[in-house]
Amino acid sequence: MTDVRKGQAPDWLPREEFRKRFMESFYDPAFDKEKDAIARLEEIAWEGYKEERKAPRTVKAGPDFSRPHYDLSVEWIETRNRLIAAEKRQKDAATPSRVLVICGSSRNDGTCPGEISKTYRLAKLCEEVLGSEKMQVDFFDMSLLTSEPRHRIYPCKACVSTAQPLCHWPCSCYPNHALNQVNDAMAGIYEQWVAAHAVILVTPVNWYHTSSSMKLMIDRLVCADGGNPDPTSTKGKDPAAAKELEMKGWPYPKHLEGRVYGVAVHGDVAGYEETRRALSDWLDWIGMIDAGPMSRLDRAIGYYEPYATSHQALDRDEAVQEEVRNVARAVANAVREMRAGKLSQPDKGLKRPRPK
Repeated sequence: MTDVRKGQAPDWLPREEFRKRFMESFYDPAFDKEKDAIARLEEIAWEGYKEERKAPRTVKAGPDFSRPHYDLSVEWIETRNRLIAAEKRQKDAATPSRVLVICGSSRNDGTCPGEISKTYRLAKLCEEVLGSEKMQVDFFDMSLLTSEPRHRIYPCKACVSTAQPLCHWPCSCYPNHALNQVNDAMAGIYEQWVAAHAVILVTPVNWYHTSSSMKLMIDRLVCADGGNPDPTSTKGKDPAAAKELEMKGWPYPKHLEGRVYGVAVHGDVAGYEETRRALSDWLDWIGMIDAGPMSRLDRAIGYYEPYATSHQALDRDEAVQEEVRNVARAVANAVREMRAGKLSQPDKGLKRPRPK
């Protein structure tokens, strides 16, 4: 019952369609003076596409892997090594406590909206509190995906739904040079999550859920829950090998287990309660620990009021500002208790009868 189903993948792009898509990156007339050089680059890109050169630079896996002579992507190995180093720092009792604060809005004043997001303001309140609590802060602003060139998060391909071992930790789906799927921000984001003792998610509600930017990050973190740290064991992306490995029994390692979390969700009409619950359930599932009821916040700002005056509504709502600060304070307290071995986890050590 573990046969591999086929029949959905599209055919190769025709040569002219490939050229058309490639040239769209050089639409600006300023590139015209280099059209011959660009044409030569397009020819190289076409060859890479047809030959499926996803990872054109590889090294032998080495003794840490089940197939030492397997060719692994240099970029993947570099990301893996950074995660190992980050995990070591995170577990070192001598290192300062570190909290990752994520501003989940795709909006800032450097691009189309022309105005900062309320999410950014709230996330900065968390950063200020954590600084006063002597915590080191990594601040990741999701709006950089919309306002910086070639800065992106690619969508999850749901490898785990074929077989859990096919989902590698860290993700090996990207970069894919054959498809020009490069500059993936997740390599750095994985490192920030691993290095953190706690994570605070601050997000608006966009159509009954988080922003699309934050949802991309969440989906790509699926490899943190059960992901396979040895791509050679599945011969890269061989679905049959992955299915066979899963059927032998898979341990579903939780790579971010034991870290603390806080969540602050804001909306204007509806959806903020459901979004906060969804985020809390997800973070619980991957083995992270909430910092108490006050660390899980969902609030309306300017309920049914005009969007145009929403920043003024936040200015007036000093209570919600203080509630967001309390999210950060609760997280700081929980981190101190966790690192001192005093954070209560009544279910710690219990085994799931149905791991997944």
